[in-house]
Amino acid sequence: MSLHNPENDQELSASWSRQEFEGLDLGDMRLNERLLSIAEALEAQPGSAINAACGDWASVKAAYRLIDNEKVSSEKIFKPHFERTLERMCKNRRVFAIQDTTFLNYTDHPATEGLGSIGTKSQQIQGLVKHTTLIVSDAGLPLGCLTDKVWVREPSVQSAPKFRPLIEKESYKWIEALSALRSDTLADVEVICVCDREADIYEFFVEAKELPFVIRAAQDRVVAADVGKLSDLVRSQPVIGEITAQVPVRASQPAREATLSVHFTTATLRPPHRSQASRSQELPAVDVYLVWVVEKNPPEGATPLEWLLITNVEVSDFADAVERISWYRQRWHIEVYFKVLKSGMKAEAVRLQTKDRLERYIALLSVIAWRLYWLTHINRHSPDVDCTSVLTEIEWQALYCITHKTQILPEKIPRVSEVVVWIAKLGGFLARKSDGNPGVTVIWRGWKRLSDIAATYALFQAAGQNNTS
Repeated sequence: MSLHNPENDQELSASWSRQEFEGLDLGDMRLNERLLSIAEALEAQPGSAINAACGDWASVKAAYRLIDNEKVSSEKIFKPHFERTLERMCKNRRVFAIQDTTFLNYTDHPATEGLGSIGTKSQQIQGLVKHTTLIVSDAGLPLGCLTDKVWVREPSVQSAPKFRPLIEKESYKWIEALSALRSDTLADVEVICVCDREADIYEFFVEAKELPFVIRAAQDRVVAADVGKLSDLVRSQPVIGEITAQVPVRASQPAREATLSVHFTTATLRPPHRSQASRSQELPAVDVYLVWVVEKNPPEGATPLEWLLITNVEVSDFADAVERISWYRQRWHIEVYFKVLKSGMKAEAVRLQTKDRLERYIALLSVIAWRLYWLTHINRHSPDVDCTSVLTEIEWQALYCITHKTQILPEKIPRVSEVVVWIAKLGGFLARKSDGNPGVTVIWRGWKRLSDIAATYALFQAAGQNNTS
C-alpha cells in the first residue's frame, strides 16, 4: 500500500511501511526486511493474530523469531516512525502534542512473564503501562507518535511515599515526554501541549513554561496574593459568553446538548509544599490563565459538565477562551487512537509469553494503529485527492468492482472521499445522508475485508492474463 503525504499532496512510490520505516536499523538487513513484511501483513489484516496475518507457516515462524530476537527493541522499531512524525510536523504551522496514558490488560494471559499490577490489589489486574505523545495537525489530521514508553509498574508505585523525588515517580512521565518537543527542527512550528487531569503536576507547569500548554486542572491549588484557591477565584468571575457541547449517552441519561457558561481570569500559582528530600531545587511561582467552563442548568439527575483549564497562553476575551477550549478538545484524538490499538489491532489479545516480546510487538502495532487512524481522517483532510494516494492499483480496482458489482473500471480514477466510503461500506457503514463521515470501527472492519478481496481480484487478473497469452 502506497503512502500519501497529505501535507504536500506528493505521491510516494514506496509502500507505506517502507516509507514509514525508512532508516530502520535492527542490526541486520534480513531483520529489517522481515519487519517490513510483517508490518504490511498486519496492516492488511488488522486485529488478526500473527499466524492469520502472515499466511504461511514459514512467514509465521519468521515473525515469531523477529519478536523474540534480542537485537530488536521497541526503541529501534519506533525510531523511524518518530523521525517521520517530526518531518510531518515541520510541514505545519501549528500542531498539538497530546499526551496520555493507557493500560494494556493481560490478566487473561496468566502464562505471560514479567507483567505488573495495573489496578488495585483487590482487582489483581496484570498488564503494562503505556504513555504516548500523539501529534495532531491544526486541521485535525493525526501525524504520528513522537514519544512512546511502555513499562511494568512496580508493586510499590501505588503506595509510593510522597517524599520520593519526582524523577522516581511514575508521574514524571509527563515531564519526560516534553524533551521530544524541544527539537531545533521544530523552531518554526507552534507545538501546543494538551494533557488531561493526571498531568496537573506543578513541576510540569515549570518545565513547560517555554511551550504553550492547556491542561485540565485536577487539584484546587493555592493562588498567590491571598486570593484563596482556584475554585474560589474562578467562581468569582463573571460569565463572558456561552458555548454548546454535545453530551453522549451516559448510563441512564440520554444524549443531550448542553449549554455551558464560560469564565476566565489570570492567576499566580504558589509552589506546593515539598519536603527537601522530594525536590532538587526551589520551585518558582507560575503565572497562568484560567478558563472555567460549567453547565449551570443540567437536566434533573444529570451530572453537570465542568472543565477548569490551565494555560500559559494569554486569554484576554471570549474568543481567546473559546480557542483554548477547542485546543483541549483535541485530546479526544488520543483516546480514539488507543481504541484503534486495542479494539482494532487487538493489542490485548496477543499471547507472547514474555514482557519483552510484548513490548516489541506493541511497538509495531502502535505504528500500524496510527496508519489506520490516519486513513480515517484523510477523507476529511484531502477528500478530492486521487485515491492512488492511499490505495494500490489492485486495491482500488478490486474495491470499485466489488462495490459497483461490475468488471468494467471507470475512465477516471476515484477520489479519496469515494474509496474511504466504499471501504467503510465493507465494514457495515450504511452511508445514509444522516450518517456523516465513517468512523474508525467501520474503516478497520472494511480494510480487513478489502485485503482478501484485493488478493482474490489479483488472482483472477493473473489467471485472465495467462489464458490470453
